[in-house]
Amino acid sequence: MFNKRIKIKALLAEENTGFEATVMGWVRTFRNNQFIALNDGSTNNNLQVVASLGEFEDSTLKRLTTGACIKVTGQVIASLGKGQKVELKAATIEILGDSDAEKFPLQPKKHSLEFLREIAHMRFRTNTFGAIFRIRHSLAFAIHQFFNDKGFVYLHTPIITASDAEGAGEMFRVTTLPVDGSAPKNEDGSVNFKDDFFGRSTNLTVSGQLEGELAAMAFSDVYTFGPTFRAENSNTTRHLAEFWMIEPEVAFNDLEDNMNLAEAFIRYVIKYAMEQNKEDLEFLAQRLEEEEKQKPQQDRSEMGLLDKLNFVVNNDFERLTYTEAIEILKESNHNKKKKFQYLIEGWGVDLQSEHERYLVEKHFKKPVILTNYPKDIKSFYMRLNEDGKTVAAMDILAPGIGEIVGGSQREERLDKLTARMAEMHIPAEELNWYLDTRRFGSCPHAGFGLGFERLVQFVTGMGNIRDVIPFPRYPKSAEF
Repeated sequence: MFNKRIKIKALLAEENTGFEATVMGWVRTFRNNQFIALNDGSTNNNLQVVASLGEFEDSTLKRLTTGACIKVTGQVIASLGKGQKVELKAATIEILGDSDAEKFPLQPKKHSLEFLREIAHMRFRTNTFGAIFRIRHSLAFAIHQFFNDKGFVYLHTPIITASDAEGAGEMFRVTTLPVDGSAPKNEDGSVNFKDDFFGRSTNLTVSGQLEGELAAMAFSDVYTFGPTFRAENSNTTRHLAEFWMIEPEVAFNDLEDNMNLAEAFIRYVIKYAMEQNKEDLEFLAQRLEEEEKQKPQQDRSEMGLLDKLNFVVNNDFERLTYTEAIEILKESNHNKKKKFQYLIEGWGVDLQSEHERYLVEKHFKKPVILTNYPKDIKSFYMRLNEDGKTVAAMDILAPGIGEIVGGSQREERLDKLTARMAEMHIPAEELNWYLDTRRFGSCPHAGFGLGFERLVQFVTGMGNIRDVIPFPRYPKSAEF
């Protein structure tokens, strides 16, 4: 069998020596014509492979360039070097894939994140991105484990949909009609979709929530975890055109139940990553510390990455209403001294990221859950409160990033929901299937959405959301 390899992570954890092992991986460095730093992606730590002088052909040694892929068999021996207990004394070295050192884009030096974004197909091979994507994997696994342990049903909701769950209107159209203007037209000049693939206008989904609600009316506890799309022309460090969303939907839950579930969920997945990816997080914490030193003192974070994660895991989240938050922001020195880009003048405004971060990082110094937002700045499906002005919404705000979770108790009363839809000009006939959940056995229910990349960004401490998804999609960019 060709692949009898032991992973480098497992080999570096070995207490024993004096046995034969085969490793495979990519050369990070080759120095003094005998020491190979080998990495296979199982850990950021390299295995030192010793190619004793005089034991290998020059033709082989010349091919041990940065980026080359090799297979090595040899004896595991105690290491005299610092930082590792064992190393591999090579008996045989087989070159599996050559790499031209002159042309290989990743040199053994520090590359900027901007440069690495341009070669996203190669950036997995760096320590930073190795750490990020192992953590991303752990978080994804923990999400499924959390909901599975609680008896939730995992639901695959459609990627192609005819509904706009958010009423945002910023969607990617899906069509097989010609784009050269020759598509069939109605009398009023609009495109006639009856000859299109689905026989109607369709888009890429912005959320699986509405379909999740249908299933919650049968299974009680469901969640979705899939790709979602927004055609916003946002070139920011917080927005992507394609991203992944986790959306639980729970029958018989009210707003407080919803907050409790979201808080427990965030704590669980972060704790899991901290236990499973200790080395990766320590590496990223060190990287972030060095990055922070380059910033002016007033812009530096008060907490290191590990402190921040421990803080979230070990502290109850602060809960307050939107109304209370507006009062705090309005009366803050930040607002009075006009340090906010968007000044808070009164009730009813939509909070910006700078306001959310002020509440979390400056005022409460802990994660915050805001509730009961004005109905005019929230979606049609959120339950109207008794005051007639606010809805039973909740947003969780995290340090360094602002909103990480958005959710609500859903409007289960048919008359209130249809009135709200009419108020917001959402055609009821197009969502007739959704309204059936209120016609037949309606019940109080609630749910939330968490943008997976925002979570990964928070846990890894990365400043740009484009660095926590393998192949970022954003305006004017759909590479690879």
